[in-house]
Amino acid sequence: MEMNSYKTDEALAKKSKFSTMPRLFSYLMKYKGRVAVVLLLMGVGTTIDLINPLMIEHAVDSFIVPSDIAGLLKMVALFVALNIVMVLAIKLRMLVMAKTSNRVILDLRQQLYDHIQKLDLKFFDSRPSGKILARIIGDTNSLKDIIENAVTTLIPNLITVIAVMAIMFVKNWKLALAALCSMPVMVVGIFLISIKAEKYWRAKRQKSSNMNAFINEDLSGIKIIQSFRAEDETDKTFQELVWADRKEFLNAVRWCDGFGSWIDLCWSVGTMALYLVGIMVLGVDSVSIGTYIAFGYYVGMFWQPIMNLSNFYNQAVNAASGAERIFEIMDTEATVTDVPDASVMPGIKGDVSFENVTFSYDGEVDVLHDVSFDVEAGKTIALVGPTGAGKSTVVNLLSRFYDIKGGRILIDGKDIRSVTIDSLRTQMGIMTQDNYIFSGTIRDNIAYGKLDATEDEIVEAAKAVHAHDFISQLKDGYDTKLTARGGELSNGQRQLVAFARTMLSKPRILVLDEATSSIDTKTELLVQAGIARLLKGRTSFVIAHRLSTIQNADCIYVIDGGKIVERGSPAELMAKKGAYYDLYQRQFA
Repeated sequence: MEMNSYKTDEALAKKSKFSTMPRLFSYLMKYKGRVAVVLLLMGVGTTIDLINPLMIEHAVDSFIVPSDIAGLLKMVALFVALNIVMVLAIKLRMLVMAKTSNRVILDLRQQLYDHIQKLDLKFFDSRPSGKILARIIGDTNSLKDIIENAVTTLIPNLITVIAVMAIMFVKNWKLALAALCSMPVMVVGIFLISIKAEKYWRAKRQKSSNMNAFINEDLSGIKIIQSFRAEDETDKTFQELVWADRKEFLNAVRWCDGFGSWIDLCWSVGTMALYLVGIMVLGVDSVSIGTYIAFGYYVGMFWQPIMNLSNFYNQAVNAASGAERIFEIMDTEATVTDVPDASVMPGIKGDVSFENVTFSYDGEVDVLHDVSFDVEAGKTIALVGPTGAGKSTVVNLLSRFYDIKGGRILIDGKDIRSVTIDSLRTQMGIMTQDNYIFSGTIRDNIAYGKLDATEDEIVEAAKAVHAHDFISQLKDGYDTKLTARGGELSNGQRQLVAFARTMLSKPRILVLDEATSSIDTKTELLVQAGIARLLKGRTSFVIAHRLSTIQNADCIYVIDGGKIVERGSPAELMAKKGAYYDLYQRQFA
């Protein structure tokens, strides 16, 4: 069993991290006040850190060498007081920035989720739900540290490096050149290492997404896996995905470790060069002891931020790959949208017309070919035909989950592309074979059809589809808690709850897509009676393989190969002995 959709990486447009990261950091601008406080605290801490070596130099040359104990004690007191202030500034800076970065991640995740909610079904058809989940949770979580460290690590370390270089050159340019002699070599090495590291971090994020997608789908289908005894096969696939993720992670870490080793080498060379030049070129007596000590501190203060910046770079490369994946979704435009001058759909009467409608899911192969039909308001239309004929496509287009390739779809004479999607769908009710049950109470699930529904309205809808009786027999009645997908209920009970939910919305047009297939014959008769009573005068489209459920339809359309090959009442079609007659004979022979 090959699960190639999980082993294949998603194709992303390759962008430079330098274009992705500024866009990510732009989310900080919403919190300018907090960032300003962080920068102020950072300035206090960095300034004190930079003058520490100068204070030590002054203490050595002015107080320790001449044995001025009183002056030394005063200097120590000042040193301790300033460093207490520095520590407090650092701690407060980190606290404020941690809160700010969490808010940024919250905003980013909310914006991503809101955008995904607005995308059409074509987007979801091409992606496993696990990969979408990985972007909402995993990829956004990976950005928290980089956003926080951009202010708490990147800026202060850059300032420290520049300031240390300036101070060293002002104090003694010859010692400064010696201490920084290995810097060009360091820059070249880091540039070469970064190219490889970026490649492997991007690959690692893709492999992680593949693994998350597989886990999500595997757990969702665990019943099927266990029933077919496919545990060994899925375990094999999982191991392949885990090891692929591990391989890319280790590759990335190996190259990133090279940053630290290379910088350590350059640091050591610079330190040795400092003392060699100081002793052998300038001479021991030409530079004070305090200056040597200060330069020793400044060398550490130069190379340690470089080390921190290399670690930050590693984070940035990893975060950039996650940011690319997030922004790739946020830059995905919905293909089904309101036109600029879309109007609000008035109360639907229910006349429906398809005029020469052609449609393709992939833009190449047409699944509907020049389909035309008219339905009067209040009529019940049944769509029958073999699997894959295009029945569900017809009702998906009516609800405008997809846009047609050619022709027009009219409701009450209005082209559905000329009205807002919300005003159209709020007047339609759609029930499928696999109506989703959300975690929560039965009451919550029914009320999903009308969020402001009263208790009486919820009970009335349940009674109308004959769900009230079984709900009342449950221990907690309408307050019975359900898990996602409603595993505590039978298939028929889940369908009845879904019926009640749709009935509560009082749709003007109703779509039943194999909606009664999970209900036993006795319950089905009750539900059909409830539907007939509640939807009298409303236009209904019924997709059914069980032909016994559509004998009361006003008209039946037989669809095959993306075309309507036959239409008429059940009696008329049986008399013709055509396509419908053949379907009926095969089903009841």
